[in-house]
Amino acid sequence: MRLTVVLDTVDPAAIVGFWEEALGYRLAADLGAYLVLVSRDDPKEPVVALQRVPEEPAGKNRVHVDVHPPDAEAHIARLEALGARRIGSRMTELLDAEGIWWQQMADPQGNVFCVVADPPPS
Repeated sequence: MRLTVVLDTVDPAAIVGFWEEALGYRLAADLGAYLVLVSRDDPKEPVVALQRVPEEPAGKNRVHVDVHPPDAEAHIARLEALGARRIGSRMTELLDAEGIWWQQMADPQGNVFCVVADPPPS
Protein backbone atom coordinates (compact mmCIF):
# COMPACT_ATOMS: atom_id res chain seq x y z
CA MET A 1 0.00 0.00 0.00
CA ARG A 2 1.21 3.51 -0.75
CA LEU A 3 0.63 6.59 1.44
CA THR A 4 0.27 10.17 0.22
CA VAL A 5 0.04 13.07 2.64
CA VAL A 6 -1.87 16.04 1.21
CA LEU A 7 -1.31 19.54 2.61
CA ASP A 8 -3.84 22.22 1.69
CA THR A 9 -2.34 25.58 0.72
CA VAL A 10 -3.51 28.75 -0.98
CA ASP A 11 -0.26 28.91 -2.99
CA PRO A 12 1.64 25.62 -3.42
CA ALA A 13 4.46 27.23 -5.42
CA ALA A 14 5.17 29.67 -2.59
CA ILE A 15 5.90 26.89 -0.07
CA VAL A 16 7.22 24.02 -2.20
CA GLY A 17 10.84 25.00 -1.44
CA PHE A 18 10.07 25.12 2.26
CA TRP A 19 8.62 21.59 2.28
CA GLU A 20 11.47 20.26 0.11
CA GLU A 21 13.89 21.43 2.81
CA ALA A 22 11.67 20.40 5.73
CA LEU A 23 11.26 16.84 4.48
CA GLY A 24 14.39 16.22 2.44
CA TYR A 25 12.14 15.75 -0.60
CA ARG A 26 12.23 16.96 -4.20
CA LEU A 27 9.54 18.18 -6.58
CA ALA A 28 8.51 15.21 -8.74
CA ALA A 29 5.47 16.60 -10.59
CA ASP A 30 3.54 19.80 -11.18
CA LEU A 31 -0.08 18.83 -11.81
CA GLY A 32 -1.48 22.35 -11.79
CA ALA A 33 -3.46 22.43 -8.55
CA TYR A 34 -1.06 19.88 -7.02
CA LEU A 35 2.70 19.89 -6.56
CA VAL A 36 3.95 16.39 -5.80
CA LEU A 37 7.03 15.82 -3.64
CA VAL A 38 8.97 12.57 -3.18
CA SER A 39 11.89 11.56 -0.99
CA ARG A 40 15.33 12.28 -2.39
CA ASP A 41 16.68 9.10 -0.79
CA ASP A 42 13.97 6.47 -0.40
CA PRO A 43 11.20 5.90 -2.96
CA LYS A 44 9.25 3.93 -0.32
CA GLU A 45 8.73 7.06 1.81
CA PRO A 46 5.23 8.61 1.63
CA VAL A 47 4.48 11.01 -1.20
CA VAL A 48 3.54 14.57 -0.19
CA ALA A 49 1.18 16.64 -2.33
CA LEU A 50 0.66 20.37 -1.88
CA GLN A 51 -2.93 20.99 -2.95
CA ARG A 52 -4.16 24.45 -3.96
CA VAL A 53 -7.30 25.45 -2.03
CA PRO A 54 -9.09 28.81 -1.98
CA GLU A 55 -9.22 29.34 1.79
CA GLU A 56 -6.57 30.07 4.44
CA PRO A 57 -6.20 27.56 7.29
CA ALA A 58 -8.84 27.98 10.00
CA GLY A 59 -8.61 26.33 13.39
CA LYS A 60 -6.46 23.45 14.54
CA ASN A 61 -5.27 20.80 12.10
CA ARG A 62 -6.84 17.42 12.84
CA VAL A 63 -3.84 15.69 11.24
CA HIS A 64 -0.29 17.00 11.08
CA VAL A 65 3.15 15.97 9.87
CA ASP A 66 5.95 15.00 12.28
CA VAL A 67 9.46 15.43 10.88
CA HIS A 68 12.29 13.40 12.52
CA PRO A 69 15.60 14.95 11.36
CA PRO A 70 18.99 13.75 12.60
CA ASP A 71 19.63 17.13 14.31
CA ALA A 72 16.34 18.70 15.45
CA GLU A 73 17.87 21.95 16.72
CA ALA A 74 19.68 22.64 13.44
CA HIS A 75 16.60 21.67 11.42
CA ILE A 76 14.38 24.04 13.42
CA ALA A 77 16.86 26.87 12.80
CA ARG A 78 16.94 26.14 9.03
CA LEU A 79 13.14 26.07 8.84
CA GLU A 80 12.84 29.33 10.78
CA ALA A 81 15.24 30.92 8.28
CA LEU A 82 12.84 29.74 5.55
CA GLY A 83 9.83 31.38 7.23
CA ALA A 84 8.57 28.79 9.72
CA ARG A 85 7.67 29.86 13.24
CA ARG A 86 7.62 28.05 16.55
CA ILE A 87 4.26 27.55 18.24
CA GLY A 88 4.57 27.52 22.01
CA SER A 89 7.34 25.93 24.01
CA ARG A 90 9.23 22.74 23.38
CA MET A 91 7.19 19.69 24.43
CA THR A 92 9.19 17.53 26.86
CA GLU A 93 6.56 15.24 28.38
CA LEU A 94 8.36 12.16 26.96
CA LEU A 95 11.90 13.40 27.54
CA ASP A 96 12.62 11.62 30.83
CA ALA A 97 10.87 8.35 29.97
CA GLU A 98 11.74 8.05 26.25
CA GLY A 99 14.38 10.69 25.49
CA ILE A 100 12.05 12.39 22.99
CA TRP A 101 11.09 16.06 22.71
CA TRP A 102 9.34 17.98 19.93
CA GLN A 103 8.63 21.52 18.81
CA GLN A 104 5.32 22.43 17.23
CA MET A 105 5.79 24.79 14.29
CA ALA A 106 3.88 26.44 11.45
CA ASP A 107 5.06 26.71 7.85
CA PRO A 108 5.00 30.13 6.12
CA GLN A 109 1.27 29.70 5.33
CA GLY A 110 0.25 28.50 8.81
CA ASN A 111 0.18 24.71 8.28
CA VAL A 112 1.09 23.11 11.61
CA PHE A 113 3.74 20.39 11.92
CA CYS A 114 6.21 19.14 14.52
CA VAL A 115 9.97 18.68 14.49
CA VAL A 116 10.76 15.67 16.69
CA ALA A 117 14.09 15.00 18.38
CA ASP A 118 14.42 11.25 18.72
CA PRO A 119 16.70 9.77 21.36
CA PRO A 120 20.24 8.96 20.29
CA PRO A 121 20.71 5.36 19.09
CA SER A 122 21.69 2.99 21.86
